[in-house]
Amino acid sequence: MTLTGSGFIRLPGGSVVVALSLPRPGGSGHRVRVLVHAANRPRALTRLRNLGLRAVYLRGNTEPPTPDEVTAVLHHPDGLVWRGAPEDDTESWHPIRALLRPSVPEQLSPS
Repeated sequence: MTLTGSGFIRLPGGSVVVALSLPRPGGSGHRVRVLVHAANRPRALTRLRNLGLRAVYLRGNTEPPTPDEVTAVLHHPDGLVWRGAPEDDTESWHPIRALLRPSVPEQLSPS
């Protein structure tokens, strides 16, 4: 899927921060903002694909990461974070594991 609301910024050291607006896993219809720090744009997308987000492509630079977003991803040990309400500055950034965590299956009650 080609993503609207995404973009990138090249840092002085040559690495990049890629920001993507993705549908939230689970089909809720909501979107999340995902930030990835990597050596280059293809590597950033590969990092997401390796996590199971197979069909992500970055075309264009319509919404590059803001300075606050760059700071958030650079200060996270994994260099990969997300936030459910990108416009809400009071929401914290979360590690990507929290977004991709499988939901707990419902227990079948004995009948």
